[in-house]
Amino acid sequence: MLTQLSINNYALINQLTIDFSSGLSIITGETGAGKSILLGALGLVLGNRADLSSLKDTSKKCVVEAKVAIATYNLKDFFEEVDLDYEELTIIRREILPSGKSRAFVNDTPVKLSVLNELREKLIDVHSQHQTMELSDNSFQFSIVDALAKNQDKIDSYKRGFVKLNQLKKELQGLETIQKEENQQYDYNLHLFNELEEAKIKVDEQEELEDKLEKLNNIEDIKLNLSEALEISANDEIGLQNLLNSLENRLSKIASFSKEYQELSSRITSVKIEVDDIVSELEDANENVEFNPNEIEEINDRLQLLYNLQKKHYASNNEGLLKVFEELSEKVSQVENAEETINNKKKEIDDVAEKLDKVATLITKSRADAIPSLKKELEFLLADLGMENARFSIKIKPTKNYFANGKDELEFLFSANKGGNFGELKKVASGGELSRIMLSVKTVLSANTQLPTIIFDEIDTGVSGEVSNKIAAIMQQMSKNMQVIAITHLPQIASKGKNHYKVYKEEIKGVTTTNLKQLSTEERIKEIAEMLSGKDISDSALTHAKELLN
Repeated sequence: MLTQLSINNYALINQLTIDFSSGLSIITGETGAGKSILLGALGLVLGNRADLSSLKDTSKKCVVEAKVAIATYNLKDFFEEVDLDYEELTIIRREILPSGKSRAFVNDTPVKLSVLNELREKLIDVHSQHQTMELSDNSFQFSIVDALAKNQDKIDSYKRGFVKLNQLKKELQGLETIQKEENQQYDYNLHLFNELEEAKIKVDEQEELEDKLEKLNNIEDIKLNLSEALEISANDEIGLQNLLNSLENRLSKIASFSKEYQELSSRITSVKIEVDDIVSELEDANENVEFNPNEIEEINDRLQLLYNLQKKHYASNNEGLLKVFEELSEKVSQVENAEETINNKKKEIDDVAEKLDKVATLITKSRADAIPSLKKELEFLLADLGMENARFSIKIKPTKNYFANGKDELEFLFSANKGGNFGELKKVASGGELSRIMLSVKTVLSANTQLPTIIFDEIDTGVSGEVSNKIAAIMQQMSKNMQVIAITHLPQIASKGKNHYKVYKEEIKGVTTTNLKQLSTEERIKEIAEMLSGKDISDSALTHAKELLN
């Protein structure tokens, strides 16, 4: 529940800190005193959008802070989900800087407004007059039925499946789109794929062929130079081998005379071995040199094929061609396997839909089971609020369509008069009737949801007399299970509060400021008497005020 609200530099408020307690708290004040400013500040700290107009002094920042006791409301899992520190007394703070920038914190951790709004839904329900129009909103009507039907877990499960189903349908649509596009290109892609597959391309093939072609194109020079190299190396009289043999022979004869000569001899022997090896390879190379016109033609044809394919596919080498080949293979395979993939995706959709249908059926049944009790409770509460002939026609219609909260359509109609026709709430109920209907709805919701705090902003508009006493009694009953804060202009309701706060304006140094204070017993008597008779408080009004408080 809300335990404290602190406001600094907001609208007409300089600085204000007010403590709240459990039970029913009442806020009163003259029209224009600033009750809406309090709600605006509370809305700001709970995630409403803000701008510089919220600042009383535009040179200083505006800070609104709310302390909320949450120990008994099972919110640890939520705090873990949004990565926030859980504190039994949670502090929510909102700051608006003079620059216009807005910041929000939960237990001193910066948060986005989306997180703040999620937390708000679990902590405080602020009901103002214009929100009675929610009664005609179909999603709100569903929330009433589902609260009484205890459907939250089932709907959470359904929503997870609903998200999964939509994701799968989106994937199927994507696959079908791709299949359609790829089918148009399939024949051409298959032709290109087969052409590259038939070419049997290897990564280093082009370089090897170009080297081989270079040899064959210069075969005469190669043969001539290899022959002359052999002549120079292996001639019996003047060849390198013969000369090295003679050199080795001379040095071997003096090797024993000195270490220096021995090293020279060894080096010549090494050179001779290397030259012998070279001569052997020259002989092999010379024997293998053959001119083959057919081979040149084959290599030229092969290289031309590679060059043509590279140009066709904008590839700079064989590696690029192989990458194109892989891409074409994937495209061809995608089309050839698309039917199977699409069928598998359809089966997956059918499986999820089947599970979703089972959950939706359970939701439909629990809604249908809850409607008689909901109808009975609402009509009973409204009868107590002076609308004895109020009747509801609430019907659940199962459909084949998947909606965000199930597969049902909801018809939520109302008749205020005996024998009257049923119609949409916004068309057949007056403003005062809508206020009483909303109070009845909130009463039902409070008994079936775990909401810590509810704030009523003049929900008693358009009612008076005995009905106002009934409204006060209902609020008192609600406050046994939750914190109720009511902004009211009716003394009958104001007198039923456990705590009573007054909003008032005062002028300080020529500047109008809004303040809020908790009233003592004597101050309450005076405030209620003023609500009864106006500024000129009569003795009878004071007596009546005391009677109301007692």
